[in-house]
Amino acid sequence: MRRAQSEGPQHVSVHGHEEVVVIDADEFRRLTGDRSGQALIDAMQASPDHNADLEVPRVRLPVRDIRL
Repeated sequence: MRRAQSEGPQHVSVHGHEEVVVIDADEFRRLTGDRSGQALIDAMQASPDHNADLEVPRVRLPVRDIRL
């Protein structure tokens, strides 16, 4: 773990086969991106159509009683 923080990714092998790579948490966040959805929200708000009035049809579906 310390080596991943100081030296970079650490490859872990099991019986001679590389199985996992341990990386620093900041590097993982950089690689996977922001999972909050903020990038999508920002993109939608930057759209020229961000004020479009969308009508979403509401469909009432029957509720079934399922007993297990």
